[in-house]
Amino acid sequence: MKRARLIYNPSAGREEVRKRIPDILNVLEEAGYETSCHATKCGGDATLAARRAVENRFDLVIAAGGDGTVYEVINGIAEQRYRPALGIIPAGTTNDFARAIGLPRSIMKAVSVIAKGKPSPIDIGKINDKYFINIAAGGMLTTLTYEVPSKVKTMLGQLAYYIKGIEKLPFLSPMHVRIEANGRVIDEEIMLFLIANSNSVGGFEKLAPNAKLDDGLFDCIVLKKTSLPEFIRIVTMALKGDHFKHPNVVYFQAKQLKATSAKQVDLNLDGELGSRLPCTFTALPRHIQLIR
Repeated sequence: MKRARLIYNPSAGREEVRKRIPDILNVLEEAGYETSCHATKCGGDATLAARRAVENRFDLVIAAGGDGTVYEVINGIAEQRYRPALGIIPAGTTNDFARAIGLPRSIMKAVSVIAKGKPSPIDIGKINDKYFINIAAGGMLTTLTYEVPSKVKTMLGQLAYYIKGIEKLPFLSPMHVRIEANGRVIDEEIMLFLIANSNSVGGFEKLAPNAKLDDGLFDCIVLKKTSLPEFIRIVTMALKGDHFKHPNVVYFQAKQLKATSAKQVDLNLDGELGSRLPCTFTALPRHIQLIR
């Protein structure tokens, strides 16, 4: 019998995962998995639990929670000599990556996907000594995901991010960043930059419409310095996928890029405060076997 390790956030999704543990284990057992559980207790705990699952050579590691839980589990598996397959049960606020790969939002339907699905290789991103599966970003609005209190996210869901975003809009200011990729240099004031592995970013499903999970490339978007009215206009265009038409939006694909800044620029990795500039982003092609 194959062995699976379920790593779950007990408070995610109004504690729905915790409540459905017996049902989840039953479905996985019927699919041929001997499954044990680990409930996360604090930030970084899912990474340690995933690393232990690697060391014990589990066949499958399941991340149950939001994008942050998936991010931590990826950081426990990435670049290990032995890497278990990855399953995901989305139970967070936005579930960006789960949306990108078409996972159902129902917990038990997602478990059924894991039970019946097959592994397929996907890319992940590396930034210095950390990893991300969906998005890396820098700029004022990229701090939203860790500025919104967890209790507010639980009560309001994705609406909490929009409320916080509107609150911050009047205070947006550009930052001077140098980005080098494919022999090209962007060295000027920008509002934000996004490095996407999938097409779903912050609830915007058309922000990086050309992104593929297994092409070994990042889809990179840079928003140059712009006025507040123009910024709002670009966000509106992004809802339709028309933002590439705006002259202040730069789009390109790259296997690797370097970003530096004279000022402190914090980075958001899969919704978590991950690192800060300077850094090098590198795509790790087909690095993880994802069950879907």
